[in-house]
Amino acid sequence: MTEQRTVLTGKHLMQGDMACAEGAIAAGCRFFAGYPITPATEIAERMARRMIEVGGIYVQMEDELASMAAIIGASWAGVKAMTATSGPGFSLMQENIGLAAMTETPCVVVNIMRGSPSTGQPTEPGQQDVMQAQWGSHGDYDVIALAPASVQEMFDLTIECFNLSETYRVPTFLLADGFIGHLWERVIIPPLEEIKVVKRKKPKVPPEKYIPFKPDDDLVPPMANFGDGYRVHVTGLTHDEHGYPRTDDPEVQFKLVQRLCEKIRKNAEKIIKIKELMLEDAEVAVIAYGIASRASISAVKKAREAGIKAGLLRLVTVWPFPEKIVSEIANQVKAIVVPEMNYGQLVREVERAAKETPVHFIPKLGGEPHKPDEIFEVIRRAVK
Repeated sequence: MTEQRTVLTGKHLMQGDMACAEGAIAAGCRFFAGYPITPATEIAERMARRMIEVGGIYVQMEDELASMAAIIGASWAGVKAMTATSGPGFSLMQENIGLAAMTETPCVVVNIMRGSPSTGQPTEPGQQDVMQAQWGSHGDYDVIALAPASVQEMFDLTIECFNLSETYRVPTFLLADGFIGHLWERVIIPPLEEIKVVKRKKPKVPPEKYIPFKPDDDLVPPMANFGDGYRVHVTGLTHDEHGYPRTDDPEVQFKLVQRLCEKIRKNAEKIIKIKELMLEDAEVAVIAYGIASRASISAVKKAREAGIKAGLLRLVTVWPFPEKIVSEIANQVKAIVVPEMNYGQLVREVERAAKETPVHFIPKLGGEPHKPDEIFEVIRRAVK
């Protein structure tokens, strides 16, 4: 295996799905399990070829339930693991996503979102799985989800997903709409030594003193892989710090679930990434992510040309939701505009954070992206 084949350093014309696969390999992913589904299939196809070249394992599973189970097992065996899916496949993964959250298993799930519900529009893009990423499985837990807006970010943010997953021992999502997944753009892949790759935090105590789910100060326990010589009991049942079931103890349940949530919430400021455009003196703010943010840039610039002080907050991190940032912007502006390729999902989080500031929602369904003029017209009306 050579570095040249591990990381394809240089400039490339690349599809978003392909860039995602290359980002995973650069991050150290050596196990991929998945089932073909439009518009995410190109990720599986790329990984099927590239895993052979980098000494990894590719498995086409019988369905998405098995795919999610497989990457959990691979992660506990010490391998960075990923799956990719869309729409109905993401729904099938939800129970095992909850298992990954409960067992604090680092893994990455890529969702190339399409029009839904049900089979919906298999070949048409959408942004309709955003709330499902956080609330899809039963129970209380927190996750991390990133939303790329370019093919370059499909590469960069896939690496970031792996780094965050290893840092916080949590299933992490790359939520890309089908436009970004199928878009072709230039991608610059840096040399291997310039790519930040986070390694798993291992125990610093001998096996006889190791307590598998006893957290450090950051609320994240060090992780011993199966085969490392440490005794580890892993269960989806409510468990104590030793990993043993304690389903009849309310205090254990509260302490465990609280930590699963708080390890993300208390580190939210470290996790959250946003991009700002002309927000310093803005009187109206557009809040967008993914493909909708690209049209929003043009709309904001057109508004400025028309004498309207508009700005853009692009959410790179969708979960944890940047509530504090949105609240601060809401206190500054007269109105907020939210374009989404759904019938109202993340806009509800914006409304909650904005409190009394008016929020104007622009839904888009059917597979067509927002046009800059559509967003501009709402900006113009919002400041009248």
